Amino acid sequence: MQIEKVNILLVDDLPQNLIALEAVLKNPEYNLICASSGEEALKYILQYDFAVILLDVQMPGLSGFETAKLIKSREKSKNTPIIFVTAINKASEHVWQGYTEGAIDYIFKPFDPRTLKLKIRTFVEMYRSRRQVEIHSLLLEQRAQELEEANAKLKAITTDLARAEALARVIGETSNDTICTTDVLGLILAVNPSVTRMFGFEKEELIGEHLNILFAEEIWASILTLNSSVNESRSIETLCYRKDKSNFYASVYVGQSCVENQNLLVLSIRDITDAKMLEEVRERKYELLEKLVKERTRELSLSEERFRRIFESSPNLISIRSLKDGRVIDVNQSWQNNTGYSRDEMKNRSLTLLFPLDNKQKRKNQIKNIQVKYYTKQGNLRYGLLSTEKIEIEGEECFLNVVTDITERIMIDREITRLDRLHLVGEMAAGIAHEIRNPMTTVHGFLQTLEGKTLSSEYANLMLDELQRANSIITEFLTLAKNKKSDRKLQCLNSIINHLLPLIEAEGLRQDKRLMMDLNECPVLYLDEKEIRQLILNLTLNGLEAMEKGGALKIRTYVDNNDVVLEIIDQGSGIKEDIHDKIGTPFFTTKNTGTGLGLAVCYSVATRHNATVNFISNDTGTTFFVRFRSEVINQSCN
Repeated sequence: MQIEKVNILLVDDLPQNLIALEAVLKNPEYNLICASSGEEALKYILQYDFAVILLDVQMPGLSGFETAKLIKSREKSKNTPIIFVTAINKASEHVWQGYTEGAIDYIFKPFDPRTLKLKIRTFVEMYRSRRQVEIHSLLLEQRAQELEEANAKLKAITTDLARAEALARVIGETSNDTICTTDVLGLILAVNPSVTRMFGFEKEELIGEHLNILFAEEIWASILTLNSSVNESRSIETLCYRKDKSNFYASVYVGQSCVENQNLLVLSIRDITDAKMLEEVRERKYELLEKLVKERTRELSLSEERFRRIFESSPNLISIRSLKDGRVIDVNQSWQNNTGYSRDEMKNRSLTLLFPLDNKQKRKNQIKNIQVKYYTKQGNLRYGLLSTEKIEIEGEECFLNVVTDITERIMIDREITRLDRLHLVGEMAAGIAHEIRNPMTTVHGFLQTLEGKTLSSEYANLMLDELQRANSIITEFLTLAKNKKSDRKLQCLNSIINHLLPLIEAEGLRQDKRLMMDLNECPVLYLDEKEIRQLILNLTLNGLEAMEKGGALKIRTYVDNNDVVLEIIDQGSGIKEDIHDKIGTPFFTTKNTGTGLGLAVCYSVATRHNATVNFISNDTGTTFFVRFRSEVINQSCN
C-alpha cells in the first residue's frame, strides 16, 4: 500500500541552510517545500496543509516570530506545529518569545541530524494519526447523512402520490392557462376553472362538447397530427373564440396520457395576445436597430478612412502587427521610405526583421518611447523611439507600432559627447602640464645654477622633494583611471576604519582637533583595502584641514535601505555653493597647496566599488556620504 506523502515546510533565507535541511530530512514519505522568506512561506500556507514547519528566526522582511504569529492567526493553520531554528538568539527571553508566538519546539544551530529526524518523524506520525481520526469522523458523518437521506426518501415516497394528486388539482385550479382533457375523438371530458375567465364558458357547458367549439377553425386534425409527431415542438398557434364571439390568439400545447387503459389528450391553452403585441414591438425595434447599424457602419467607414489617411501621411514609421502570432499586417509609406522594405515585403513577416524585442517587451500591452535600433534593407543602422498601443481591427487584437526616427539626434549627441571628452582631455592635459612643470622648473633651474659646482645636500633634498611631488601627481592621476584593476575581497568596512584610527587620531592631535567615532553593525562588503584606506584618509584629512583648532571630526557608519553608508562630518566653514558642481573635478582645489586630485581619486575609487559619493555643506560644516551597495545578504560584522 502506497503511503501518502506528508508536506513539510522549510523556511530559511539562506539557500545553503535549506539545502542542509533537505539533505537531513530527505525521505520518500516527505514532500519537502522550501521558502526563502516569511512572505513566500505564507503563500505556501494558503496552498498546502503541512504536518510541521521548520522556521528560521532571523530573516529579512518578516522575521520568524512575525511569520509564526500570522500562521497561528489563520483558522486553517493555527494548529500546525512550528519548530523555530536559530543560530543567534539563544537567550531565554528569545526562546520564551518563540513559545509565545506558537512554537512547539526551539532548535539551535548546529543541530543533531538524528534528533531532528526523530522530532520530525514524531510530528509526522501525530499528523497522520490526526488525519486518520478526521477521515474516520468524516466517514461516520457521511454514513449518518446517507441514513438520514434514505429515511427522508422513504418518507417522501409515501406522501408523493397523495401530494402529486393534490398538486395537480391545485395547479389545474390556479393556473392562468386553460387545461382541457379530451378523449381520442375530441370530446371534452374535463376543464379547469380558467376556462371561464379565458373563454366565458362555464365548465358544465363544455363537458361532452367537441373541442372545436373553442376554436375559430377545425383544428382537431392538426392536434392529432401534432400529438403523433416525433418533433420536439408539440404546440400550435391558432385563433380562439370566446362565448361572446370575440377572438384572441392562443398557443395550444398537447400532451398524451393513459388512465385506466383509456388514452387521453391533455391540452394547455395559453393566451398569447400580449406576446403577439410584444413581437410586433420587437419587430419595429429591430427595424430601428437595423437602421442604426447602417448609420454606425457608415460612421465607422468614415473613421476608417480618416485613420487610413493619418496612417499613410504620418512622418513616423507606423506598422500594425497581430497580437496572436506577431506577423506584420500593414505598414505606412514612411515605414517603406525609411527602411527600404515595401509593404509586400513586410506583410506576414516578423518585426524582428528590423529590430528585436525581448520577451518582457512583447508581453506588454503598451510601450512608451523605448529606444530601439533597426537596420534598413541596405544594411544601414538607424535609431528610433518605439511606442505601441493595443487595438482591435476586424475582431483581431493587434499592436499599433509607432517609431520616431532619432538617428540624426543620436549622431549629434555623440558628436557633442566626443567634443566634451576632447575638451576634458585638453583641460586635464593643461592641468598636468602646469602641475608637473612647476617642480620640473625648480629642478631644471637648480641644475643650471649648479653646473660645474659641487651639489650641496640642501639643494639635493629640495630637488628630490620637487621630483617626489611630480611623481605624486602622476600617481594620483593614474589612480583616476577607470580601468585600474581592484583587488576586492569580502571584508568589514569598520575594521579598515579601526586600523586607520591611530593615524587619523595622531594627525588630529597634531592639529589640536578631536576625533569622534560612531561605528554601527554593518554587512560585510567586497572591498579593495588599499583603495578604501586611501578614500578614508583623503576625506578625513580634508575634513581636519577644513576646521579651526578645537574642532571635532566625526566618522560614522550605518545601514540605510540595505546600503552601507560611510559619513565624514567636519565642523569647518563649509564649501561655497558656487563651486559645488566643481567638487571632484581633477586639479580643482581650494587649498593654497595641493594637486586637486584627492577628491577626484575618492570619486574614482567609489565608482570601482559600485558606490556613490555625495555631500551636503553649509556654514557650520560639511558632511560627505559614501554609499556602498551591499552584495552579501544577512552576513554582518561589528
